[in-house]
Amino acid sequence: MPTRRIDVTTWYLEQTGPGDLRPAGEPGVAARVVRAEVPSPELSRFLYTAVGGDWHWTDRLPWSFEQWRNWLDRPGVETWVAYVRGTPAGYVELDPQADGQVEISYFGLLPAFTGRGLGGHLLHTGAARAWDLADRWPGREPTRRVWLHTCSTDGPAALRNYQARGFRVHDVRTRPETVGHHPPGPWPGARDSRT
Repeated sequence: MPTRRIDVTTWYLEQTGPGDLRPAGEPGVAARVVRAEVPSPELSRFLYTAVGGDWHWTDRLPWSFEQWRNWLDRPGVETWVAYVRGTPAGYVELDPQADGQVEISYFGLLPAFTGRGLGGHLLHTGAARAWDLADRWPGREPTRRVWLHTCSTDGPAALRNYQARGFRVHDVRTRPETVGHHPPGPWPGARDSRT
């Protein structure tokens, strides 16, 4: 795959109390957000490629089944999936860290579900679940901080959505990165097959 060097800006955002979280309006489509309680490498890899394929999400593409399972089997890791009429529409992945911190490590919608107000609803639900993570995991200390990052190669509405839900930028970094001329797409070798 041909590559190019570009400057990528990354914004690091945080909430430092559950009162920071702001609700979203009702989505324009009926949706349920459900926790995938059984760690499933297959499901998580599907969500990762289906959501991130158009946004240069490549860091986990080479992961083996075992790497996915080891990641998902850690206590406190949670995957919350939005469903529209029984179809996965997007997801939020929570990564518990030390000192009561929780990272929203991945968040996004499948392309067919963007532009319907679902992203704000899903993000609000995911952040709320990050704040009450200790309620579901005995022995985990209460959440003190929820954080995430987004970058200039992510979806154009990502940063606005995070800020609208009450996340504040606490750091910004720009660095050169090598990326493909086009995002990999969710279908290896068939980037334009959906058009």
